[in-house]
Amino acid sequence: MIPPTRSNSIHVWVERATCLDLSLVAVLLAALSGVPGLGSGRHSAWGQRIATGSLIAGALLGALAALVALARGSTETTTLAGALSELTLHLRLDPLSAFFLVPVYVLGAAGSLYGERYWKQAEHPDSGRRLRLCFGLLIGGLAGVVLAADGVSFLLAWEVMALSAFMLVASEDDRAEVQQAAWVYLVSTHVGTLALFALFAMLWATTGSLEFVPLPSEASRPGVTSSLFLLALLGFGMKAGIVPLHFWLPAAHASAPSHVSALLSGVMLKMGIYGLLRMLLLLPAPPTGVGILLLGLGAGSAVYGVLFALGQHDLKRLLAYHSIENVGIIVMGLGLSLIGVSEKRPAWVALGLAGCLLHVWNHALFKSLLFLAAGAVIHGVGTREIDRLGGLAKTMPRTAWFFTIGAAAICGLPPLNGFVSELLIYVGLLRVAAESGAGVSSVAALAVPMLAMAGALAIACFVKVFGIVFLGPMRSEDAARAQEAPPSMLLAMGLLALGCVGIGALPILLMPALDGVVQAWIQLDPAPPPLGELVPWPAVMAMNAVLVAAVLAVALLLRSRLLRKIPAQALTWDCGYARPGPTMAYTASSFAQILVGLYGWLLRPRSGNPVSREMFPARMSFHVNVPEPVLGSILVPIWAGVRRALVPLRAFQHGRVQQYLMYVLLTLCLLLASLFSIDELLKRFLSW
Repeated sequence: MIPPTRSNSIHVWVERATCLDLSLVAVLLAALSGVPGLGSGRHSAWGQRIATGSLIAGALLGALAALVALARGSTETTTLAGALSELTLHLRLDPLSAFFLVPVYVLGAAGSLYGERYWKQAEHPDSGRRLRLCFGLLIGGLAGVVLAADGVSFLLAWEVMALSAFMLVASEDDRAEVQQAAWVYLVSTHVGTLALFALFAMLWATTGSLEFVPLPSEASRPGVTSSLFLLALLGFGMKAGIVPLHFWLPAAHASAPSHVSALLSGVMLKMGIYGLLRMLLLLPAPPTGVGILLLGLGAGSAVYGVLFALGQHDLKRLLAYHSIENVGIIVMGLGLSLIGVSEKRPAWVALGLAGCLLHVWNHALFKSLLFLAAGAVIHGVGTREIDRLGGLAKTMPRTAWFFTIGAAAICGLPPLNGFVSELLIYVGLLRVAAESGAGVSSVAALAVPMLAMAGALAIACFVKVFGIVFLGPMRSEDAARAQEAPPSMLLAMGLLALGCVGIGALPILLMPALDGVVQAWIQLDPAPPPLGELVPWPAVMAMNAVLVAAVLAVALLLRSRLLRKIPAQALTWDCGYARPGPTMAYTASSFAQILVGLYGWLLRPRSGNPVSREMFPARMSFHVNVPEPVLGSILVPIWAGVRRALVPLRAFQHGRVQQYLMYVLLTLCLLLASLFSIDELLKRFLSW
C-alpha cells in the first residue's frame, strides 16, 4: 500500500473536485492576484505580470467550471463554517449563477490583459499596485455575489465589490472631477446597500432564516411581499442604474480607467439584475402590475439613456449613458417574463427571460469592447473629448474596426449579437400585444415602438461618434500623432469582438443553455417551451450569413478598386472656403444639434451660440452641454439645502474634549432613559 503523500492528496482532490470547488479556487486566484505586487517597487513590472497571470488563470478555471455547470444544469451547494453559527456562509452554483459567472471571468481576463499596457506600472507608479489589487478584489467580489446563497455571504461579497469599485473609480484621485465622481458613487451604492440590509432583515423577521429559500405560504402576505419587492427594486435598481437611480453612473464610468469602466459597465451593473432575478425566486408569483412596472421602467431607461448619450461630447460619458439604455432593455425582458408568469403564459416567460439573460451576455461583450476601444483612443491621443479627435481610422485602423463591430452590435444590427437578444424581446412583446387582453396588450404595443426608438437613436448616436472620431479631418495635433494600440490591448479587443460575431452568427448554440436557465428559474405547469420552437433560428442564421457575405463582397470590391486606381483628391464643396480646416468640420455638438433640440424639453441643453456683428470677428466656438438632471437639478440642490439647515449645528464641533465628554454622558443618559421608565429609575436610585 502506498502511503498518502501531499501530491497524492492533491491528485485525489482534483479527481473529486466539483464545479463549485473549482469556482472557489478561481475566486481566490482572482481576489489575491494583486497581493504579491504590493511587495514590488513603484516602478517594477514583475508584480503586474504576476497579477495578470494569476487573474487570467483564475478566470479560465472559473469560466470552465461555470460552463460545465451550465451544461449539466445541476445545482451544487456547500457551507463555510464560521466561529459563530450565524456567520456560516452558504454558497450555491446553479444554472442562474453559472450564467452570470461567465461574463465575470471573461471580462476579468480581457481587462487584466488589456491593463498590461494601458495602465503600466512604470507609467503609474502611484496607483498601479492599488489598481491591480482592487481589480482582483472586484472580480472576487462579483463572483462571491453570484455564488452567495444567504444574506450574510451576499452582503459580505456585495461590500467587497462596492468598496473595490470605489477605489478603482478613484484611481486618478488627484483630479477634482474624479474625486467627486467616486464619492457620489460611494454614497449612492451605500444607499442601495442600506435598502438591502432592510430587505434581508425583513426576510429574517418573516422566515427566521437568512438563507435564500422561498417564502412559506403563510408568510406571503401582500404587505410583506410588496415591501420586499420595493426594497429589492431600490437596492438592486441603484446598482443596475435603472432611471431615476442612475445618477452616479455616467461620471463614475467616465472617470475610471477604461478597462475598469468595461468591467463596471459589462459586469457590475448586471449584479443588480442578478439580485432582482434571485429575489424574485423567493417571492410568490407577482401580480401583472409588477411586470408592467418593470417593463415601463426598462423602456423609460432605454430611451432616456440613448437621448442623453446623443448630447455628450465626452467619449466615455457617452458610452456610460448607453449602459443605462441597455440595462433598460434587459429590464424590459425581465418585465415581459414577469407578465408571462402572472398571466400563466410560458412562451412569454421563455422569450422575456431568454432575451433578458442573453442581453446580459451581449451587453457585457459589446459595451466592454467599446470601452476598450475608447481606452485605446485615449491611450493613443491623450484625450476623450470627441471634438479634439478625428481621422483616427488612418492611424488606428484596427481600433476603428473593433469600434465599428461594437457600435453595430450595440445598435442591434444584424448579423451581430445585439440583434439576437433584442429579437427575442421583440417577438415576446409582439406576442403579448397579439394574445393578451386590452390592458396588457396596449402596454406591450407601446413598449415595441419605444424599443425601436431606442435602437434608431443609438444608430444616430454612433454614426456621430464614428464619423467624428475616426473619419473626417484630424482636429488636433495629438490626433495627428496617434499610434495604433499595443498588441495586448488589440488581443483583448479581438476576443470580445469574436464573441460579438460568434453569438450573432450561431445563436442556436446558446439556446440549450438559455432553456436550462429558464427552466431552473421558474417552475410552471406547463413548462416553458424550448426557444427553438418560438423563433425560427435557421432563417435568422441564413439572413445573417447573407448579410455577412454581402458586406464582405462590398468590402473586397471597394478594396480592389482602390488598389487598381489612385483616387483623385479635390475639394468636395467650395462655397467660399478654399481650404476648409478642422474648425469648419462638424463637432459632436453640431452633429446632434437637431435631435438634441427636438428633445430639449427633457435634455435641457446649455449652449453658447455666439453671434458676432463685427466686420473682423474674433475666434468663436459653439458648444452644447447636456448635464445630468437627476443629480444636478434635484439631488445637489436638496443636499445644499440640508447643509444650510445644518449650519447651526456646527457650533457643537469646536474641538473641546471636555464638552465632547459631556455629549457622551448625555447620550448615555438618553439611552438609559429609553431603556427604563422614570419610575423604574427612581426605584433603582432609592434602593441604592
